[in-house]
Amino acid sequence: MMNLRTTHRARLAAAGVAAAMALVGLGNAAVAADEPPSTPVPVATPEGQTFSYVVNAKHANPGQTRLAERAVAAAGGVVVQSWPEIGVVVAHSANETFRADVVGLARAGSVASVGVTRTVPVSEGTPAAVEDVPGAKGAPKESKVTKHVGVGVVEDAAAAAVPDPGEATQWDMAMIKADQAIEINPGDPEVLVGVLDSGIDATHPDLATQVDAAASVNCTAAGRPDTSATGWLPTTSDHGTHVAGTIAAADNEVGIVGVAPGVTMASVKVVNDDGFIYPEYAVCGFVWAGLHGMDVTNNSYYIDPFMYWCSDQPDQAAAKEAVRRAIDFSTERGAVHAAAAGNAATDLATNTVDTSSPNDSTPVRRTINSGCEDIPTEADGVVTVSSVTSTGALSSFSNRGLGKIDVAAPGSAIVSTELNGTWDTKSGTSMASPHVAGVLALLKSTHPDWSPAQLEQAVREQADDRPCGTTTAGPACVGTLEENSFFGDGLVDALDAVTLG
Repeated sequence: MMNLRTTHRARLAAAGVAAAMALVGLGNAAVAADEPPSTPVPVATPEGQTFSYVVNAKHANPGQTRLAERAVAAAGGVVVQSWPEIGVVVAHSANETFRADVVGLARAGSVASVGVTRTVPVSEGTPAAVEDVPGAKGAPKESKVTKHVGVGVVEDAAAAAVPDPGEATQWDMAMIKADQAIEINPGDPEVLVGVLDSGIDATHPDLATQVDAAASVNCTAAGRPDTSATGWLPTTSDHGTHVAGTIAAADNEVGIVGVAPGVTMASVKVVNDDGFIYPEYAVCGFVWAGLHGMDVTNNSYYIDPFMYWCSDQPDQAAAKEAVRRAIDFSTERGAVHAAAAGNAATDLATNTVDTSSPNDSTPVRRTINSGCEDIPTEADGVVTVSSVTSTGALSSFSNRGLGKIDVAAPGSAIVSTELNGTWDTKSGTSMASPHVAGVLALLKSTHPDWSPAQLEQAVREQADDRPCGTTTAGPACVGTLEENSFFGDGLVDALDAVTLG
């Protein structure tokens, strides 16, 4: 998972505190009555410095969203992007009392919550007002994208059996039986996997036939979809390219082979050039996935600047709610989601302290409670993935947690595609999650009519049980053979995905 740190410091302007404290995000995890409140992280928004906000309409419909847009304008903000499908408006403002003013100026209680999405001013600039950009207002209509250009279907088992040179190094594929699975079903080219990450190098010989440019997008332009020809390509990071290779590197006698080489990918760029994934970027990515018919998304990141987003902190709750709505929208449109559990060797079920957030300014030591969640991995409807080594042990860096981890997959020293037509190894739960995304794609290929809930259930039920074991770092394993804190329901199984009903 990815994050970077800068050196800015921020405090919350007194004018914004009272209004912010009155706002609570909808649908977020509840905090138990006997738990302490989480530690506040005040965010200053000084007059004249432009910050980014999410504004959540009370109801997710176009009418309420328009009312939220009007409140943004009246409060001295610019509507950067409006998502009427989920009732979320992304706004920029240099007004220090913007949060309070939006609430005060919203008609008939049309705004449910508003929150600043980062602890530092925007670095990417403010795009022209939405109304000044032809066709930019609201989300695009669902399009009939030309999927899978150049993607060939393996015609027979003999063709599939020709090994790629790097397959011998792919212990991970053998461990989850992907090498056997693709002999039966390499994946359907009509299955589209959204790689929400830092971009995919579509010139790579293992990826050139695998990426649908028409379905790809850059979401780091302040959270507004950028469909320019180069926007979704990687700039400063090879992370997304590595992830993409694990999912669907071509079976082409070159390099390596992905879990599901027959499926198609879309590059959904949500990581900016400084390495941050802010809430508005993720919202854009998930809504885009829903609007463009993606069947699976992979999410090898946590949303910055907080490792844990707390429901009892107004700014964090508002951003968390916007992301929740976006995930739910894409799920309702047919997408199932895999996400990395994280690399802090932490038990997500019992952790009460965070010392890494906010990572875009100065981290503070925070008390966290059960309403503080690592998103998107702890969001409802997301398959949470821990990492194992080549011996089957939990990777020392991997997060864990009983009731938090759904399945496990290889994530230590994984060979995959890199920039400039090369291959290399990376480690992390970021590398484990795309194995599961690939298996979900195989499941969708085998059962095209299955819903996201059915796919999620199947990937858990088909996982191979793994008993509790030891690891070199972090809390010990708890639970049973059938479900435990290290491996959840077990090690993901690609062969079962293409053979079991």
